[in-house]
Order: sequence, then C-alpha cells, then structure tokens
Amino acid sequence: MAADDRKTPKLPVKGKRNILITSALPYVNNVPHLGNIIGCVLSADVYARYCRLRGYNAIYICGTDEYGTATETKAMEENCSPKEICDKYHAIHKEIYEWFDISFDKFGRTSAPQQTELYCDTCKRFLADRLVEGICPTPGCEYDSARGDQCEKCGKLLNPTELKTPRCKVCQNTPRIRDTEHLFLELPQLREKLEKYIEEVKGSWSSNAKQTTASWLKEGLKPRCITRDLKWGVPVPHEKYSDKVFYVWFDAPIGYVSITACYTPEWEKWWKNPEDVELYQFMGKDNVPFHTVMFPSTLLGTGENWTLMKTISVTEYLNYEAGKFSKSKGIGVSDTLFTWPDLQAKLNSELLNNLGNFINRVLSFIAKPEGQGYDSTVPALADDLSSDSHDPTKKLAERISAYIDQYIEEMEKVRLKQGLKIAMAISTEGNGYLQECEFWRLYKENKPLCSLVMKTAVGVVYILACLLEPFIPSFTQEVFKQLNLSTELHLSLCDEKGDINKAKRPWEIINAGHKIGKPQPLFKELKDEDVESYRKKFAGSQADRILRAEAEAGKVAEELKKTKLSDGGGKKKSSKSSNDAKNKATPELEVTITRLDIRVGLIKKAQKHPDADSLYVEEIDVGEEQPRTVVSGLVKYIPLEEMQNRKVCVLCNLKPATMRGIKSQAMVLAASNSDHTKVELVEPPSSANVGERVTFPGFEGDPDELLNPKKKVWETLQVDLQSNGELVACYKDVPLTTSAGVCKVSSIQNGSIR
Repeated sequence: MAADDRKTPKLPVKGKRNILITSALPYVNNVPHLGNIIGCVLSADVYARYCRLRGYNAIYICGTDEYGTATETKAMEENCSPKEICDKYHAIHKEIYEWFDISFDKFGRTSAPQQTELYCDTCKRFLADRLVEGICPTPGCEYDSARGDQCEKCGKLLNPTELKTPRCKVCQNTPRIRDTEHLFLELPQLREKLEKYIEEVKGSWSSNAKQTTASWLKEGLKPRCITRDLKWGVPVPHEKYSDKVFYVWFDAPIGYVSITACYTPEWEKWWKNPEDVELYQFMGKDNVPFHTVMFPSTLLGTGENWTLMKTISVTEYLNYEAGKFSKSKGIGVSDTLFTWPDLQAKLNSELLNNLGNFINRVLSFIAKPEGQGYDSTVPALADDLSSDSHDPTKKLAERISAYIDQYIEEMEKVRLKQGLKIAMAISTEGNGYLQECEFWRLYKENKPLCSLVMKTAVGVVYILACLLEPFIPSFTQEVFKQLNLSTELHLSLCDEKGDINKAKRPWEIINAGHKIGKPQPLFKELKDEDVESYRKKFAGSQADRILRAEAEAGKVAEELKKTKLSDGGGKKKSSKSSNDAKNKATPELEVTITRLDIRVGLIKKAQKHPDADSLYVEEIDVGEEQPRTVVSGLVKYIPLEEMQNRKVCVLCNLKPATMRGIKSQAMVLAASNSDHTKVELVEPPSSANVGERVTFPGFEGDPDELLNPKKKVWETLQVDLQSNGELVACYKDVPLTTSAGVCKVSSIQNGSIR
C-alpha cells in the first residue's frame, strides 16, 4: 500500500494493544540509498506489517527531515532555495518508498506548518556543524573527513571546535572561532529523570542502543546547544534569538509528533497516552543518542505526560562491497556487507530453489487436469483418514507449530532477522515433506492419502504467505492471487480469531472444494551476466555514475553528428537523433508549471481493467486525431457510470506506462483528501473546449513534448497542486484555468491533486 493511502486515521483503543511506530526521518539532501532504507525505514515497515498481521492497533509514522545544514548545503550545491530542495527530494523520497511498498500510515515532512559555532571569513557567515570538516579527534580514529557534528567513521558525536585542522566545507579555508549566544538544553538537570526512565525500559532495547546510551551517561551529560545561526529552520520564538533557528537534531524528533498531528488532529491520544500506547522507534546506530538521551530529555523537561519510547531497534551500517553506503558520498546500494554474489546466491538458492520451488510444485500439481492432478480444486479428505494416521503429516504439523511459536516470539522482540530465518525454515520443511511423501506416486497408488498431503501442503503455502508478508509483501499478494484468496479478507495471524491454532493444523486452512488461481513462477534466476551488469551500473558514487552517463551521451552525440540518414529519395539528411543529442546538451530548463501539458479531455468510454480490480481503462479525446487510452486507479472511489461522457483534466506529456498489460498514454487529474479515503476528479467547466490547454495565469511557456522521468519535473510540481477552500484546483494559489473558467472539484477542500 502506498504511503499516505490508508483509510480513516486510527486512534488508540482501550483494551487493545496500541503501537506507535516511527523510523528515523531521512534528510532531503539526496536520493535515499539502500543503507537508509534497510537501516530504519524497511525494518520499521516489517514490524508495522507484523503488528497489523497480528491484529494490533498500530500506526507507522515517518517523513522527510527538511531543516538544517544538510538542506542548506545541498541548496548551495544545486544553486536553488532550501524549499526547492525540500520539495524536490521529498517527492523523490516518497516515490522511492512507494516503489519499495513501504506501508506508512503517514509520510509527512518537518516543514509542515504543524512543527559556540565557527565563523568563515571567506564565506562571511557562521558555519553550522555540518559545514565544518576536519580530522576526528578520537584516538585511534583520526578520520580526515569528520563533520562538525559527528564522525561518520567512528560514530562519535562532536562539536566543530573539537576537530583537528578544521576547514570550511564550502570554500575549504580555515574558519575561526567567534562568540555568539545560543540556547542550551540543560541535560545535567534532567539526568535523574532520564536515568530512571532508561532503567525502566532498556530491557527491551537492542544491545547496541544500550551500549551507546551507557557510554553517554558514563562520560557525563553536558548542556547541549539547541540553536543555530541559520536561516532555513524553525525560528526560535524569542525576541533575543529571532535571528536563529532550532538545531535540526533538537527539532527533527519533534517531527514525529507534528507528522502524527498531520495524520490526525487527535494526535495527543497517541503521544500523550503512555498508559495505552507503546512507542517503537527504528534507526541506524549513528542516531541512537538523539533518541535515547536527547529526545526523551526534551519530553521529560516539559513536565507533561508524554508517551516515551518503549523499544528501540538499531541497525548496524550496511557496507557496499568496498565501503559504507553514504548519501553524502552518493554511494547507494552496516556493519553488514552487501555483495552482488551474495544477493545472487540468496535469491537463487533461498527464494527461487527453496521457497518458490515449494509453492510452485504444490499449486502446479493441484492445477493439473483430473487424472494428473485436482483440476485446480483443493481436495477433500476421506472420512476414515486423519493426520494422526500419517506419520510424516503429524511430524510436519509439530515442527510447524514450534516454528510459528518461535516466529512470534522473535518478532515480538523485534528480532526481525530471526523471524525471517524461521519463516524460511518452514519452506525447507515443506520441500522435505513433499519429497518424503512422494505425492506424485501417491496420486497413482493411494489417492486419499495424496489428498491429505496436498491439502496439508497448500495450507503450508498459505502459512508461508502470511509469515513472509512483513518481509516481501508483493510475494504474498501474488501467492494469494494464485490461491484465489483476498489478502484483505484472509491475511491474518490474529489470536482473537484463532488463526494461530488453525495454522498449526495446515490441512484445515484451505477449504475442500476451493478453486485456486493460475500458478506462475514466483522468482526469476539471477544469472552471472545480470550480476555483472548491475555491478557496473551501480559502481561508484552518484557523481561517478552521472559523469559516466554524460560521457556515454557525449560519445553517442559525436557518433550521431557523423551519421547521415537517407530520406529514401537518394538525398541525405541529418539524423533527428543528432538534434536530440544537441538538445540534451542545452542548459537544464527551469522546473515551472508551464512544462506540464494539461488539457481538457472528454471521456468517450470507460470500463473495468480486465486484469486489475482497482483500475479503469478510459478512451479520452484530448483534441487529437485518435483518443488516448488512459488507465486510472479510481474504481473504489468513482462509480463506473459516473466515468462516462464527462470532461476531465488530463496530463498528456507523461511518459507512457504499462499497467497490468495495458499502456496508459496520459493521466487523469484527481484530488484526494488527507487520508485518501475520498477521491474526486478535477473538472473543467462544461463549456470548455475539448483539447484546449489548461493554463496558469502569470506563468508563460510551452510544455515539454515528453517529460523526462529522470528529471522528476512532475514530482517536483505535484506537491503544489491542490484544491483550495473554495474547491478551485490550484498550483500555488493560481487556478487551473480554461477559456470557459477555472477547474474545480466537487467537495474536497485542501486536497492533494495528482
């Protein structure tokens, strides 16, 4: 489920297990890498999905961390404003997390309205921590590119004045110390309350969190500066400090609260309810002290009854073949080592040959026609045959029962790796069971016993799909499709429904007579040539990859300049591709709303997608010789009869995309409310001309012929498309306008348009 696409906001329920889950808020200064995703976002998502599977009342909150030096630095690099950087990278982050199928209940941003330094003589400005680099002062480390706030190599938190041979990151000159007044969090005065809190909850913390926190307390708590001489940030609401903003690591954790407030106005029921709510937080090991010391101290210091963290899950760094993943260095695929051969081995042996092989053997055999299999129907059991009378089935059930208990125990303790290993072990048991029983022989020699084996095996398929849903949800969706079951109705491991006990008797899970769907291979082999291709494609930093791409484009352009193509009449003419290559070399166009080709369209025909229950397929006249085919995910929001013969706003210059076998050549614009429970089409006036371009008064320019998806033009602009309080569709308060008037929605105020 995509980020922010959940239904009515959930609130804590008395008597139920209410779990509030957060993962460290990613900076919007770069494209997130695999280390970021695995380190906190993915781990939190696995646990959130597990909680929902078990029937707990859980929400998962995250968002982009948009203030502070990291953003200002990136804005300087890209020669734009911090807000433009935030808008651009928030859209990129959101898209990537949606691609990974991260199931946030709310993915927001810290810039939402709810939320002794060094001086560089060359740059004429105070340098915030991250703009100072130098040699780490920690004995035995001495990393030469340590930042002024933290050493990326040893993880120690620093002050910029502690660095050896400090230098300004912007101009590389040596800065000097100048006095300036700041606000400090008096950690020493909060020590007693903090230590009492830590002692009460640290039993459920991961060992690296305990060690890091103990180290901080052993060194002694010192007052911590919480303001900075920056312009981009949350202004300090005090006249004396009006030229300063709050330090990002003081401000960012408060983002968990403000993003929850964007999710529901009743946010205090989650954040000021320690009696009924358990807070679980996920992060990389470099973020630990901010969540075990700084943020709890901030909350304790208010004297109010806040929900404090119960469990913290900390991931080690993920290393990429030769070194650590790093956004600042643009290395993107912890102290776990990622290697392509290891990925290849795990995919081919564990997913393809073990898990995929077991499921495909079971379902393919059931799907075979009568005389060879069961004609896609789950078989019934003979009245005189029980599982107890068949030793392999009885032993399998006992082992699965033990594994399920272990899985739940490990997942409850947030030992996610162990949970995954246990689930995969059930797949190995399933394969062994099939081999021991020799079902292909039983079908010919003892069909009643074969029916018991296959009914048991298809139950194990269901169990695997459930246990692995937190880890590989797309796999579960596909298995349920092949089982011909709905994940919304049938995916559950809830104690209240008796699911656990039923799972321990796998032959009882899928009813006899149930018709399964069409079996398909679930995984594809990753070959040696594929691995080498990926290694080359993702080698080096982002900057390296950009340089390689530009060099390759330059070579192609040079070759095309030399090439002449025949026009069929014996004459020679320059290749159009050559002109395209020249165009690529022109300066980057400004990202402005005029680059979107939005037109008035008329739906001539709409029908359900033949292979997707949630999609419509429309034929839309946009003023061209032929109507365009458009696929829209609107089935659960707008009745089919309301999709016929109506005018809509159509984005016509997106790159065509194939959706479940049908190529969509445009996108219909629609507005959704904050929790995505309601969606309405953006409608032009009834008298607007079909095919006319929607304009934005005050913005002039021609649209791109086709938007380059790599440039993220649509994603950057989309964040400012919304319906206002008067139901007018707008871009930054400028209405979408036609010759007949402005475009509107029916009832959604302040909705997001996409």
